[in-house]
Amino acid sequence: MAQQAVAGPTGVDRAIDGFLRHITIERGLSANTIAAYRRDLGRYSEWLRSRGIHDMATVGESDISAFTQAARTVGEGELSASSIARILSSVRSFHRYLAEEGLVDTDAARDVKPPKLALRLPKAISIEQMDRLLTATGGDDPVALRDRALLELLYATGARISEVVDLNVDDVQDGDIVRVTGKGSKQRIVPVGRFARAALDAYLVRVRPVFSVRGPSTPALFLGIRGQRLSRQGAWLVIQSAAERAKLETHISPHTFRHSFATHLLQGGADVRVVQDLLGHSSVTTTQLYTHVTADTLIDMYQTAHPRAR
Repeated sequence: MAQQAVAGPTGVDRAIDGFLRHITIERGLSANTIAAYRRDLGRYSEWLRSRGIHDMATVGESDISAFTQAARTVGEGELSASSIARILSSVRSFHRYLAEEGLVDTDAARDVKPPKLALRLPKAISIEQMDRLLTATGGDDPVALRDRALLELLYATGARISEVVDLNVDDVQDGDIVRVTGKGSKQRIVPVGRFARAALDAYLVRVRPVFSVRGPSTPALFLGIRGQRLSRQGAWLVIQSAAERAKLETHISPHTFRHSFATHLLQGGADVRVVQDLLGHSSVTTTQLYTHVTADTLIDMYQTAHPRAR
C-alpha cells in the first residue's frame, strides 16, 4: 500500500489526535470515555503500523475486518465479544469522523459488523439483602455516618459510583432531590427518599464540618478523613467493608446498588421510561434489560406457586 508521512493530515497518529480533540471539545465526553477511546485507537494504530499502513486514506474495509479478527487475542488471552465490540465501536467512530471531516473519501468502517453479544442481565440483590447491606453500616462514629450516607445515596438514586463521588454539597441542597452529572456532562434530577435524606443530614451536620477543616477547601460532598474528596477507590472500599459485615453470599460491587435500584423500582410498578430518566440512560433499550430481570422473578414465583405450572 502507498505510504504517506505520519505528519500528513491523514497520518495515523495525527488523525487519532484530531479525533480525540474532537470528542473532547465538540462532544464533551467524559475523561474516562476519552481514555477508553485512546486505548482502543492506540491498539488500532499499532496494528496498522505493523501492516505497513501509515495513511488513513489507504485503509479499506478488509483491513478493519482483519484488525477485528486480530484483536480477538491479546498475548495468550482472548478478548470477550463485548471487548471486541467496544474496540470496533471506537474504530467505527474514528472512521466516521474522518469521513465527515473530509479527511478521507469514504467511511471504510461503515459496513463492518460487530460480533453479536449474548444478553447479559444486570445482577441485582433482593430488597431484604439490600436492607442487610445498609443496616450493616451502623455506628455513630464519623466514618460510619459518612459511609451510611454514601451507601444510602447510592441505593436511593441509582447513580454510578463516579457520579456520587463527583457530587458537591450544592448538588443536594434542593430539598429532597439531588442533581447528578452523568456521561457527557448531562445533568439529571433524582429524588432522594427519607432514609437517604436522614443519613445525608446526619453526615452534613455532624461529620463533614469535622473532616473539611483537616484538608484544603473543597465543595465535594463526600470527604475522606483528611478532608479531601473521597475517591472512587475509597468508596469501593466502603462498599466492600459493608458487604463483608452483612455476610451476603454474593458479590457486591458499586453497580450492584444501581442494578438493585432499577430492579426494585420496576418490581414496585415504576414505568420503564421513568426509570430510564432516573438512571440517565440515553436509550430505553438499555433500561429494558431490567424488565427481563423482573420477568424472570415473576416466572420463578409462578412456577413455585401455581399448582399446574410444572
